Amino acid sequence: MSTIFSKIVSGEIPAYKVAESNDYLAFLDISPLTRGHVLVIPKKETDYIFDINDDEYMGMWVFAKIVAQGIRKVFPCLKVGVAVVGLEVAHAHIHLIPLNAIQDMDFSRPKLSLPEDEMTQIAEDIRLAISAVTNPTDAE
Repeated sequence: MSTIFSKIVSGEIPAYKVAESNDYLAFLDISPLTRGHVLVIPKKETDYIFDINDDEYMGMWVFAKIVAQGIRKVFPCLKVGVAVVGLEVAHAHIHLIPLNAIQDMDFSRPKLSLPEDEMTQIAEDIRLAISAVTNPTDAE
C-alpha cells in the first residue's frame, strides 16, 4: 500500500524538500512543532524503522545528521531533537526538531500552521545551509 510519503517520493504529492539523495529524502513537516521541523525518510517504503536493513538504516542516520547540521545553521537552537514515533504514517521516518526547551518536542501540543511563502523560504534556507555543510568551498 502506497503511503503519503511514497507519493511524495514519486512526485505525486508536493513537499517542501530540503535534501535528497538516491536513497533518502528530507522535507518540512507540514504541521510542524517548531519552525524547521523536518522529516527524514528512506525512499524505499518500509513501515517499521527497525525493519530497514543495516546499511540503509545507518545511511539514513548519516543523512539525518547532515540535515540536522543544516537546520541548526538556520534555526539557532540548543539542539536538534530526534524522534522516531512511526504511528502516524506507515513509512519509517525520523523527526528532526529544533529545540530550545523540552516542550518543543511535545507531540500532544498544537502544531504550527505556517503560510506557504514561509514554508518555501524555510526549505530554501535549510537547503542552502546543508549545501554549505556538505560543500564548504562552494559557500565561500
